[in-house]
Amino acid sequence: MINVTLDGAEHFYSDEEITDARKLASSAMNLVRNGTGKGSEWLGWRRILKSPNDAELERIEQHAAQIRADADIFIVCGIGGSYQGARAIVEALSKPFTSKGPEILFAGHHLGAQYLEQLITYLGQPGSDGDTKSVYLNVISKSGSTLETAIAFRQLRKWMHDTYGDEARKRITATTGEEGGVLNKIIAEEGYKKYIIPEDVGGRFSVLTPVGLLPVAVSGFDIQTLFYGAVAECEARDDDGADLLDYAATRYLLHEKGYAMDVLSSFEPELQQLCGWTQQLLGESEGKEGKGLFPTVASYSTDLHSIGQIIQQGQRNILETVITVARPLSGLELTTMDTDTDQLGYLAGKPIFEINNGALEGTVQAHIDGGVPVVRVELEKLNEQQLGRFIYFYELFTAVYVYMLDVNPFDQPGVEDYKKAMYKLLGKQG
Repeated sequence: MINVTLDGAEHFYSDEEITDARKLASSAMNLVRNGTGKGSEWLGWRRILKSPNDAELERIEQHAAQIRADADIFIVCGIGGSYQGARAIVEALSKPFTSKGPEILFAGHHLGAQYLEQLITYLGQPGSDGDTKSVYLNVISKSGSTLETAIAFRQLRKWMHDTYGDEARKRITATTGEEGGVLNKIIAEEGYKKYIIPEDVGGRFSVLTPVGLLPVAVSGFDIQTLFYGAVAECEARDDDGADLLDYAATRYLLHEKGYAMDVLSSFEPELQQLCGWTQQLLGESEGKEGKGLFPTVASYSTDLHSIGQIIQQGQRNILETVITVARPLSGLELTTMDTDTDQLGYLAGKPIFEINNGALEGTVQAHIDGGVPVVRVELEKLNEQQLGRFIYFYELFTAVYVYMLDVNPFDQPGVEDYKKAMYKLLGKQG
């Protein structure tokens, strides 16, 4: 299971307080298990793990293999939950400066005109062999009308059709709702291959559906192991959810005591996007009715040299969640030199992972001593199985914790408000 360590937060509340909060967490867990809480029609992220669709996993793998065999570039066009989970997994598992498959590019996750223009220019440039690049496109949107994604998709599919003609239809895949919406109309007109986003799975909980599984598979990673890692965590948490409940109780107590921010951090750069996925999951789920901790992401040790000072000595309204990996990602050791001009001789021969871990331990202790509660969430190693476990762990944790706040974990009315205001200002009719 995913391991949680709470001893860096325990002296910020009393034994009596945590006992009462844990009872509330247990009641919230029952709302999830029994499907009786607010928004329970959106518990499909549990249903898909209780009844795995092996045939769909195999179809996705076969399709991904066909794309990998031909593609130089695979574009994921989506925003929020429609791309964040896949990006987090791909970047966590990819080794820097290497690629197991086609180059994975992202679009539709903002409205930056220069980025989109330069992306299309890049697609049209010859590859290293002088030939036209082989490009495949996966657009992901449940409604098909999300403005950022829809604009990018319009530009990209025009380029695809201009470049490949009728063959473009075989190179474009759409992942959307079963019926209705703008994207389904385009699919009907063009005949694009389609994957269905289950109706009972919301965007930020959708990474273990075709939304995330196809891009991850195209990237060359094992989606069976990823998915069944989540299944294993689901089964384990149904039997033993004790530390998850303690974590939810701790976060709830700190929220009630006036803490305002949760800094999601890691000392592994490969985990920055995973922290970003967790940020969205928590932020969109808890930030309602004047409640919730503001989740922000810090990449250590880099950000210790930018925001470390305010974490250490700023307002004492910050909780810190440090995501760690137990097993080293690399065995690289610090070089031994004949001289010690750089004064690093005391570290020579030590694994850099060990040095990084020393930085982690020192930072955690300093932050705790400075008045910052610190929670640690640990993956045993960085692989598909552990990432699957992490995904389910945080989905379940989020649902339990947000129910403790007496809030619906699964809607996002504030997001809809910004969309309405934006569309009105841009002159959209209706």
